[in-house]
Amino acid sequence: MTSKRGRTGELLFVTERREFRQGGRTRLVEEQDIVYRSGRSTAQHPGTLDESAPPRTDSPWQLPLRPDPALLFRFSALTANAHRIHYDAPYCRNDEGYPGLVVHGPLLVLLMLELPRRHAPGRQARSLSYRLRRPVFAGERISACGTPAGGGAQLSIATHREAQHATAEVSLG
Repeated sequence: MTSKRGRTGELLFVTERREFRQGGRTRLVEEQDIVYRSGRSTAQHPGTLDESAPPRTDSPWQLPLRPDPALLFRFSALTANAHRIHYDAPYCRNDEGYPGLVVHGPLLVLLMLELPRRHAPGRQARSLSYRLRRPVFAGERISACGTPAGGGAQLSIATHREAQHATAEVSLG
């Protein structure tokens, strides 16, 4: 853990590492860098959401989705995520300053990973590195975007507001 002071106040950086073993061998290593902030974010979010504007993308791999409150509630239940920003719209607006429910970062990552599964079905994901950059909100039209690159693919999540709400690199075997 490392504590720092940023533009938005106190920040706590935590690196979590998990190793999954089977038969005495390491099968999977997961490392997460998580940033916890104090107080309300000063980031600028849209005041209202345009739910009709399509994402801007020209990627060869695309997968559209319009996350709705029911999907976010179900994903929260499946992942035991009790954070209210994913299911309590008044809390999101009044306490957190968001214009609507926030789409889970892991849901965006799974959507991005669906691209190589569909477009390179004979290959398995060997490693994944991703970064969540800006929130996506329920009701917005989003698209997972992908471009094959070398032994893997460059992935992202786009809306009409931004081309890279989340980015990822996946290596395929």
